[in-house]
Amino acid sequence: MWGIIATWSMSLDSLITAGQELDLETTAADTVVSAIRQVEDFPFYKSVGYGGLPNEEKEVELDAAYMDGDTLSVGAVGGIKDFANPVMIAQRLSQEKVNNFLVGAGAEKFASAHGFQRKNMLTQRAKKLYEQRMKELSKKLAPYTGHDTVGMVCLDKMGSMVSATSTSGLFMKKAGRVGDSPISGSGFYVDSQVGGATATGLGEDIMKGCLSYEIVRLIKEGKSPQEACNQAVFQLDEQLKNRRTEAGDLSVVAMGKDGQWGCATNIKDFSFVVATADSPKATVYVANAHGMQMRIEVASKQWLESYFAKRSGSN
Repeated sequence: MWGIIATWSMSLDSLITAGQELDLETTAADTVVSAIRQVEDFPFYKSVGYGGLPNEEKEVELDAAYMDGDTLSVGAVGGIKDFANPVMIAQRLSQEKVNNFLVGAGAEKFASAHGFQRKNMLTQRAKKLYEQRMKELSKKLAPYTGHDTVGMVCLDKMGSMVSATSTSGLFMKKAGRVGDSPISGSGFYVDSQVGGATATGLGEDIMKGCLSYEIVRLIKEGKSPQEACNQAVFQLDEQLKNRRTEAGDLSVVAMGKDGQWGCATNIKDFSFVVATADSPKATVYVANAHGMQMRIEVASKQWLESYFAKRSGSN
């Protein structure tokens, strides 16, 4: 048995490769880092890695995390600038006994000392979008409404599980802002004896419910990944609305130690990608909430074309 699940349709190409690797008994660790690197390196995804959109000071600050479900080791970076693949730095930090989560200049110093590739992550295209946004807002800065973190949970044939995330965060965010993506228990969590989960959306609200840990906890109590995702998302959504009148975007994907998977969201048309030993062809699904249940359907060709045009286009 093997499986991998990832947030957003931008993960499709990387999961096609990941499925082939897992079928050949590549480890979850190698597979998930390679898959996220592929998304980080693609310049036309505006929310991850190279080509990611900048903060209000026109600087690209990246967050990433990695967790080993066998040992529960975690590594993370926040607000790191000018390094090509933050997920690799996060994985390296997970091997340290202490100092596993580094931010800003400290993360950059660690990355330099360990030979990671420096790279100017601000593309001409991202600069253009920044300038357009500045004109639209008349210099009254506000966060972009998209939060397309790439997050993955992976199970290999040996039964090991890994989760990892990578994002450039909110477009036009305050310098130094860090969301849920590198926060263990909120943006990601995995335990090879139970399962794993990863989240995307408004980090400030995801952190209020420690969504990823809550899902794994519910799976451990005997719920299926789908039941766990439903309960965690809908309860947090309701709680936030009751206490604060509104809830930000909350979307999660999860996989159990047996390869079963689940997804829940409070937004329209949340997309995710899955490949498993039982269904090895990487498939994009679209999820929508209907009451307290999810309607999950295979994405149509037309839907995918529209999605990729929107996410990788010039606007």
